[in-house]
Amino acid sequence: MQKTFMLKGRCIVEGKAEGYALVTKDCISFMGTVSPKTGQIIERKHEIEGEYLKDRILVFPQSKGSTGGSYMLYDVVKNGVGPKAIINRAAESVVTIGAIVSDLPMVDQIDINQIKTGDYLKVDATAGTVEVTREE
Repeated sequence: MQKTFMLKGRCIVEGKAEGYALVTKDCISFMGTVSPKTGQIIERKHEIEGEYLKDRILVFPQSKGSTGGSYMLYDVVKNGVGPKAIINRAAESVVTIGAIVSDLPMVDQIDINQIKTGDYLKVDATAGTVEVTREE
């Protein structure tokens, strides 16, 4: 049985994407947390260490780290191993700039506690909405 519900947030970068969620409560630095060649989470002791971003909707509270993270996010996307979209609780400049230059749909002001890894998400960043479908 499936359960579907809608979350409303704020558009950061316009666009649409859909795919399976990869959720963490840990902050992410694209410079040090993610391998730009493989899209794998490489930060030791990170909640989703070992997971891959490719074709996933990445859900996390906010980024951490330096401005170089914007370019690393761009590299991950350019290399074809990045996420399809980003959902944050609170967007900040590093990930926002990376999403803009990568043309990566992004929304924030979403209650990320309502999304679980493996949920199927339809992100309409332009409208600021996330449709969540969960198998129960």
